[in-house]
Amino acid sequence: MDKNELKKRSKQLAVNTGWLCLKLPFNAVNKEYVSQVVRSSSSGGANYRAACRAKSKPDFINKLRIVEEELDESMYFFELLAEFNPTFKEELRDLYKEANELLSIVITSINTSLKNMEIEKQTEKSVRKNLKS
Repeated sequence: MDKNELKKRSKQLAVNTGWLCLKLPFNAVNKEYVSQVVRSSSSGGANYRAACRAKSKPDFINKLRIVEEELDESMYFFELLAEFNPTFKEELRDLYKEANELLSIVITSINTSLKNMEIEKQTEKSVRKNLKS
């Protein structure tokens, strides 16, 4: 998946979350959980966009870790909302599934970036060693 597709999917998660939250009944519990899930679902996409503009690989990885946290937080609030809104469980399950898929992609990207950074360090060490010889 390329970065534009991930941007699109993360934005769509926030949009779909917002639309579902508009359908939920208003009460004290939903008010708090809806507020949290709207923030975390939209923050995942916003932080992914920021990661795409990272200044360095460590900056990229750091921003992706924020995306990871926000997606996980969204999943938590989808679970809570499902407990208090059983008639919306299927729709919340779909949002949860999408957030989980995005989370898996982000974690894979983090791990790949970390491996690539390690390979670059090893290559750099090797080049320095060969230059000294």
